[in-house]
This record gives sequence, C-alpha cells and structure tokens, in this order.
Amino acid sequence: MKLGYLLAASIASVAAAPVSQLDKRLVFYSVSNPLLQVVRNVDIAAKRLVFSYGPGTGGGPPSPGGVLGSAYVETDKLITNAELAAQTLVDSSDSSAAKDDKDKLNGLQTLDDYAKLYDGNWESASAPTGVSPGLLTNYTQDLFFSMQRLSINPYAVRRLIPGEDSLPFAVDDTIVEGLTGKTLATLLSEGRLFYADHSGLAELEHSVNYAAACDAYFYISPASGEFLPLAIRTNYHSNLIYTPADSADDWLLAKILFNADDLFMAQFFHFSGSHFVSEAIYQAAIRTMSEEHPVLAILRRLMYGAFGIRPLAVQVLFPEGGLIDRHFGYSGRAAESYSTYLYQSGISGAVQNNYFKTNLKRRGLIDFVGGPALTHFPFYEDALPLWNAMNTFMTALVNAHYANDAAIAADPELMAWMNEANGPAEVVDFPTSTTMNTRAKLIDLLTHMAHLVSTAHHVVNTNALITAGAVLPFNPGALFKPLPTTKGATDVAQYLPDVDKSLAYIFNTGLFSRPLLAGTDRTIVHMFDDPLMLLRMKPAVGAANTAFKNTMTARSTAVKNRAFDSNGLSQGMPFVWKTLDPDVAPWSLTV
Repeated sequence: MKLGYLLAASIASVAAAPVSQLDKRLVFYSVSNPLLQVVRNVDIAAKRLVFSYGPGTGGGPPSPGGVLGSAYVETDKLITNAELAAQTLVDSSDSSAAKDDKDKLNGLQTLDDYAKLYDGNWESASAPTGVSPGLLTNYTQDLFFSMQRLSINPYAVRRLIPGEDSLPFAVDDTIVEGLTGKTLATLLSEGRLFYADHSGLAELEHSVNYAAACDAYFYISPASGEFLPLAIRTNYHSNLIYTPADSADDWLLAKILFNADDLFMAQFFHFSGSHFVSEAIYQAAIRTMSEEHPVLAILRRLMYGAFGIRPLAVQVLFPEGGLIDRHFGYSGRAAESYSTYLYQSGISGAVQNNYFKTNLKRRGLIDFVGGPALTHFPFYEDALPLWNAMNTFMTALVNAHYANDAAIAADPELMAWMNEANGPAEVVDFPTSTTMNTRAKLIDLLTHMAHLVSTAHHVVNTNALITAGAVLPFNPGALFKPLPTTKGATDVAQYLPDVDKSLAYIFNTGLFSRPLLAGTDRTIVHMFDDPLMLLRMKPAVGAANTAFKNTMTARSTAVKNRAFDSNGLSQGMPFVWKTLDPDVAPWSLTV
C-alpha cells in the first residue's frame, strides 16, 4: 500500500517543481528503448498494482480504483470542486440580484417576459459575454430553430441517404409540397432531407415535469438553399405531427418540445462521449505506459482534473430530487442509464467512428456527394480551425518522438495501451495493436483526445449553456404542464417554467459556466502550454506550442469580432454564436 502513496507523491512533487529546480532530476520523455525497457516495466508493473479499475461512476466504463487510482480521483476532485466553488460565488451573486429584480418579470405571463430574465442580470459574472445576440429576439424564426442543429447541438441531426434510408414517418404531401415545392420522397431522393431522432427517450423514466420524445425532419430548401425545419412528430399520446403550416403558436410549441428533448440528448451525449471515453482511454494509458512516455505526458496534460467530474455528477445531477429531476422531463436515474446506453452502443462511445471528420461525414454533413452541401455549418466552421491546429501540434509531437512508422509498432508500451483499452478499460472502437501501425494513426488518435476534452465538450456544455443552449424561453429542459394531445395552442408561455423555476434554471446553467477562466492560461489558447512538460519533450514540440498559441490567438480575435451581416445573419444564422472562442473556452474538461 505504501508504494502507491510514494508513486503519487513522487508524481505530484515533480509536477509542482519550479523549472529552475529541475536541472538535477530532469528526465526527458522518450519512447521505448530496449536497453531501458526492463526498468520501465518495473515502473509500469508498480503502477498496475495500485491503479486498478472500479465500477463506473455515474454509469459507463470503469473508473479509477486502487490506492493510486483513488489518489488521482481525490486530487482531481480538489481541482473540480475549487473551480465550481469559485463559479458558485459569482453565480450566487448574480442569482440574488436577479431575485431582487424579479418584479419586472410580470410573472412571466408572456413569452416576451422571458427576455427580461436576462435584462441586466447574469452578465456581471456568470455570463460576462452575455446571451448570444439574437437568441432573445429571433427565436421564433424557422431558420433560427434549424440552425441550432448545426451549432448549439451538432450531434443529433443526420442526412437521410438516398437509396439507403427509408422515411421514418409520413407527412401529408400536400403540406410538404406547399412548403418546399417537392414531395417528401423527392426531398429524400435528392439528398435534401435530414432527420433528428429523440423518439427513444419515450422509454426513459420521466421526472415530475413533462416531455415528449420528438423526432423531426429538416431539409435544404430547393429555392433558397437554406437549412430549414419541415416537420416535428411528438411521439406522445395522440402523436401529433406539426409543420410550419400550423398556427404560429402550435408550431412554436412543437419547436420548444423538440428543443427540450434535444437539450437532454446533448448533455448526456457529451457526458458519455467526452467524459466516459476520455477517462477510459487515459486509465488504460496510465496502466500501460512509463511516466517517461511522451504520449502519457500529453494525455495527463489534456486530462487535467478530469477524474473529479463524474463523482460530482453522481452527487448533484442523478440523485432523486437532483438537478436533472428538477429541470428536465426525464429523471436523473434515466439520465445515468441513457448515458451508459449511448456509450456502450457506440453512438457516443465509439472512438474511431466518432473522429471529428469521420463522424460528420458518416452523418452526411460534410463531403456528401449525393445531394447539395450545407451552405453554412457553424460548428464545423468553428471547430475545424481548432482541430487543424491540434492536429498540427500532435504531428510535431509524434514525429519528434517516432522516427518512422516502424517505430510505432516497435513501441511495446504503445501496443500495450491498445490491448488494455480494448480489454479491461472497456473502450469502444479503439485502435488495436494490429491497426495502430503508422504515425498518422497515432496523430489522429491524440488529436481526437484533444478534441474530446475541448471543442467536442464545450460546444454543448460549460459556457454554452447560459449563453446559448439553455436560454429561455426557447430552450427549457422540460415543460411544466401536461402536453396537448390536440392542436390549437394559444398560450405557449403556460407550458414554461414559472419565475422561481426559471431563476433556478438559469442559476444552475450558470454553475457549468467558466467565465473566470476566460483570457487566462486555462483557455484553449494554452492547451499545450505547460513549461515543464515542454522542457521534457523534444525541442520541436515547444516550437509547435508557440505556433499553436499564435494560431489560436488569431482565431479568438476573429470569433470575438463576429457580428451580424447586412442580411441580419451571422454564419447564415439569425444569432451570433461565439461558443468556441479559443480564448474563452477551457482547454480541458470541466463539469
């Protein structure tokens, strides 16, 4: 047992040492050397004795166990809890001010009243960048609703493939032709039809609140080229199908119903697809690589504080009466089981199949040859420059430490990582020791890890919630009155949270925000900017970090300066979206 504590203490002391004190004990990172492998194997064997696997915290794959594994978790909990405590202070201050100012809300009797929730409130600290311009004024526009699928939550929608996919549900062709000029079947055959499916949520345990389990069609307009909504099916009791041909109130209610489902899906897709996946991969690396391995070093940097997040989720999200029960239409226990399903099925959990570009190509969102391209794809537009820069950095790191492709297969620690991940770590769709045979494949894998903890996570979580993804009245987590079984809605506001529930909802979305990290060395600009780690790497890696920071700084300036164009649009949307500003979004996982 003492061995584990010694190892943990040794790792912590080296990590905390000033650079000026490192000259006497600095060990440069290196890949396997046959002459030293016996010594490295002792290091690895010692870690395996005290870093084991325990039950998955909050579902999913295993979490760290053993003396050293538990020490990692406790250390990371300190990081996570400290960040949350700092945010809670500023969020609580904003919440108190909003409560003192709630007389102006008019009891939230109308949809327009909901914009007053944010008027002069929350922006002092919880959301200093403010709600994304356009979110409180343009949300009734169909283009607004459809473009949320390509920005605020880009994980749900896919193109229906001509010749492969059938129509999930029927819509009266008279209505479809009146809206689009073509039949539903023709839209499908021309590769113009898209689909988002939350119907499976109907099988989950509900909370005391209300939710449907919507699926929906979207399409590329033959007339304008815009990406627009076509129909929403509720999958609730009488299973109503709404379209833009319905009354304004009915159609708006349908869009809000869909958004509540979409927000739930986004949060637990991210929980399983970012946290579960990256933790499982990292644990396998800890148990198979020497502390001197450059791959383990970069993974440790990326996974800063990561093991402290799932314990917090179990504490505050999933219990009966927790945040999920209070704000969503499905229970916290349903959220936990849903996360496990998304991971184990590979929907969120598959590693290679969810590589950034691979995932988007598979869903027909980029590089599609059987139909028109999306005119605008804001998530791709903003994530691609970050992914490219991460890929360039990882290319420098891998090429600096591996002379050629043959060196990849010759690294026993790297091969052991592949075997461990595909075995007891329970990683889904991870490369194998047979397929991991080129530097390019290792670069792809490490780039994906960087993507998972940053762009993939923060697009739907962190600052994105209070500024975009969970902004009322259009993006509630649930509805708070039994859902209609016939059309004819006349007062959409009655289905939304009341004043106290709305203020609590905004406060809790604010807890996930990290505005205190903006402009500091905790943003994506500084993802690899660890002086000790870089000192122990080959010189080319330090140069790559400098280039990465310069690229990210320039990208941040471009995002910060984004505004509406002469048509009242930004990236083809009637709102200005800045979630992936690399000098605001953190470089590692947060709650």
